[in-house]
Amino acid sequence: MTPSACPHDCPDTCALQVSIRDGKIADVRGHPDHPPTAGSLCTKVARYPERLYSPDRLLHPMRRVGPKGSGQFTRISWGEALGEVAEHLSEIAARDPQRILPYSYAGTMGQVQGEFPERFFHALGASLLDRTICASAGSEALKATFGASVGLDVERFVDAKLIVIWGSNSITSNLHFWALAQAAKRQGARLWCIDPLRTATAQRCDRHLAILPGTDGALVLALIRELAKRGALDRQFMAEHVLGGDDLIARSEPWTLARAAAECGVELTEMLDLVEDLATIRPAAVRLNYGMQRVAGGGNAVRLVASLVSLLGLWRDAAGGMLLSSSGHFPMNNHALTRPDLLPNAPRTLNMAALGDALLHADPPVEALVVYNSNPAAIAPDSTKVLAGLRRNDLFTVVLEHFVTDTADYADILLPATMQFEHYDLHKSYGHRYLLANGPVVAPLGECRSNSQIFRDLASVMRLTEPALYDADRQVAEAAVDWTHPSLGGLTLAELEQRGWFKLLVDDAALQCGKFPTPSGKVEVASARLAAQGLDPLPDYVPNHGSEGRNPALAQQFPLWCLSPPERHFLNSSFVTTASLRALVGEPRCLLHAQDAAARGLQEGEMVEIYNENGATQARARLDGTARQGVVAVLGVWWHKLTPGGRNINAVTNQTLTDLGRAPTFYDCRVEVRKIPQ
Repeated sequence: MTPSACPHDCPDTCALQVSIRDGKIADVRGHPDHPPTAGSLCTKVARYPERLYSPDRLLHPMRRVGPKGSGQFTRISWGEALGEVAEHLSEIAARDPQRILPYSYAGTMGQVQGEFPERFFHALGASLLDRTICASAGSEALKATFGASVGLDVERFVDAKLIVIWGSNSITSNLHFWALAQAAKRQGARLWCIDPLRTATAQRCDRHLAILPGTDGALVLALIRELAKRGALDRQFMAEHVLGGDDLIARSEPWTLARAAAECGVELTEMLDLVEDLATIRPAAVRLNYGMQRVAGGGNAVRLVASLVSLLGLWRDAAGGMLLSSSGHFPMNNHALTRPDLLPNAPRTLNMAALGDALLHADPPVEALVVYNSNPAAIAPDSTKVLAGLRRNDLFTVVLEHFVTDTADYADILLPATMQFEHYDLHKSYGHRYLLANGPVVAPLGECRSNSQIFRDLASVMRLTEPALYDADRQVAEAAVDWTHPSLGGLTLAELEQRGWFKLLVDDAALQCGKFPTPSGKVEVASARLAAQGLDPLPDYVPNHGSEGRNPALAQQFPLWCLSPPERHFLNSSFVTTASLRALVGEPRCLLHAQDAAARGLQEGEMVEIYNENGATQARARLDGTARQGVVAVLGVWWHKLTPGGRNINAVTNQTLTDLGRAPTFYDCRVEVRKIPQ
């Protein structure tokens, strides 16, 4: 059987079983023999055949014939499409290749289809893309504190007796971890959820601490102070394996539980209960996720949680510690995969989280935008600016896609890309430790071509001579991994393709003994690397950009915090076109607290407008008890053209960046809500 893996931006990275009937995929299931997947799939991926064979699938190259944004196209041949793209890119590159900007992210997490195209843009000398849209604040925090994105083996959570799920609606975004947490609960584990929203996950935990968005850092400092006062910190682990622990304890001194409770908007008794559990229950483990780092102080907040876990010495237990990302365990060879050595010069770097400003104000201007594995019109912050940039008549836009998305509507040339079951790829995970292979199981529909083949073809038409641009997919996969690394135990690519997956041979004893891949080999609560960059070596609480203390006028004008977590049946802007999933969701929803709704004269089921100085979006008001007072949540990410009023939630988000990692602050967003007149 040909191995298959889920390619989507999810920590679970499931192994798939695919049934073929009459040359078509009839059924997709989770592979029962892959431990993290354990035979189950989320609703989204279980319906993959519907997505693959959708009547809306883009199957042929297209040229725009209407105004930008109109979505009017005519079919052309591959020769015409590649010729036009090559002509435009060649002309621009001859003048200044930095005027070409590639834009991509995690439409596929595959190493071949996701990363190989960078070779093409490096060879041209195009602008570099700072790929920060999701995880870079947390990644930088882990790198500063632990040396890499490493953490507890997710399979160990089943043996923990205390699990703190922090900034994650696991049922929606990490389903297979949730199964492990539930198994632990059946064995007596106590589950806490720290989240501004009473999500499905929070409802099923023993305790829920509904802090205000962006106040995680204040909470952690107060926990450290109180645990230190109680003598609950692991002083021996700190002395042997932590740098800067005492300095952080000193920094926490002003943060009494009462002060933090007021800052976080929670009851003091709730914080005392959390302190008691952290002080007394072992093994204890924290499952952190990326929601809590999408605020001004997101990087520092992750550093503080990582520091708390280490000051408590939770790593001592095989089922203790924390997990945000496991990606740093994989022995990847990113240099060989993407070939930055092909760059003829040192081009500028443009931040994908500030695409609107890049398209409107970059100097020299962006003249060509090539989009693959992403839908920036829908997912990038401050979409009013993004759409204004995409409407520029002097911008040549190429989009590789499966469907005519919001971004595709603005393309000059549309190129039909294959889906996961139609091409070859290799996958690591950021939620577990398994390397997975994926082979094509059906022929591409229509005239679809893989990303890798499209860029090989484009390089050929442009007569580029660098041999690395023409490597076959298996050559790329061979280059992507350091196959000699001890964690692979002599594994070869051929063996991986035959097995389907392989679990890394990670020495967990190293983390239990306090040995981390930092320059010092210890947990660096005080980071010399950050100090060398002119940054504070110790983590601290950084309030939101929109907080009353930093921007009182904004807080008064727009008094509600707005979160935009994913709908359970969507994944970012993917799966919005799957008709059965969209039917399950129905329409965009705005979750409000009953008191906030009453203060504005709003009732359940009314259409409301969520607005601020950047723009507005519309959704159906739901008073279901999910949102705490002072917070609204608009679930997404819907496409603009499928949203009432034509603008989704990113009409109100902004382009300000996080403290570390230059990431977007999607959840550091102030809004007001009003009823839409009938």
